[in-house]
Amino acid sequence: MKSKSFISQKHLKEISKQEINTINNLMQSQYNKSHYTQTELKSFGFKSLGQNVLISCYSRIYTPHKISIGDNVRIDDFAILSGKITLGSFVHIANFASITGGIEGVELGDFCGLSSYAKIYASSDNFYNGSLVGPCVLEEFRAVIHKKVKLTRHCHIGSHSLVLPGSHFEMGATLGAMSLNMGRKLKEWSYYFGNPAKKIYDIDSNKVLEKEAQILSLWGGGSH
Repeated sequence: MKSKSFISQKHLKEISKQEINTINNLMQSQYNKSHYTQTELKSFGFKSLGQNVLISCYSRIYTPHKISIGDNVRIDDFAILSGKITLGSFVHIANFASITGGIEGVELGDFCGLSSYAKIYASSDNFYNGSLVGPCVLEEFRAVIHKKVKLTRHCHIGSHSLVLPGSHFEMGATLGAMSLNMGRKLKEWSYYFGNPAKKIYDIDSNKVLEKEAQILSLWGGGSH
C-alpha cells in the first residue's frame, strides 16, 4: 500500500501551472474597496512588506516602521497593531483583535492567527506593587512590564482570549476562546483553554504539517 505522503507528493507533481496560482487567486478574491491598495500599503513605510497583503482601511496601524509583514496576510476591520511586531506568512488577524508589541515586540510565525477580539500584550502595567497605572502619568510613577511574546508556528489564539507579556507558544500550541495566558510557555502541538489556561488535548501535528507541505509547494516556499 502506498503511503499518504507518497500519494501527496505524486498529486503535487500533477498540479497544472494554472493551479499554482491558486493562493494568489484566493487572496485576490478577498480584496474589496475596504482594503488599502498596494500603493497605499507601500506608502505606510513598513519595515518590510510581503506579497498578497490585505489590510482593512478600518484597522489601525501605529508605528509601521517597526512592523514587518510576510506573504499572504490579512488584517481585518478594527484590528489594532502598535509597537514592534513581526508577522510571518499565511497569518490572519481577525476583526477587533489587537497586538501591542511595545519595546520587546510580538512575533507571529507562519500559519499563526488571532480570532476576533483576541489580544496580545508585550507591555503591560504592573497592577500590584503600588505603582500608578496608564499613559497619563509620568514613567517614574509606573512599573511597566516589557517582555517579548512569541507564537512560533501554527499557533492560534481564540476569540476574546488574552496573552500577556513573556508568553511563548511552541510550534502548534493553541489557546482556546475566552482564555488567559499570563506569560507561560505553552507546549508544542497542545490545545489550552481556561482562565488561567490549562492543557486540554493534543493536536495532530502530522496532519497539520502534511497540509503545510502542500500549501508551501503551491506557493513555492514559506516565509521570506
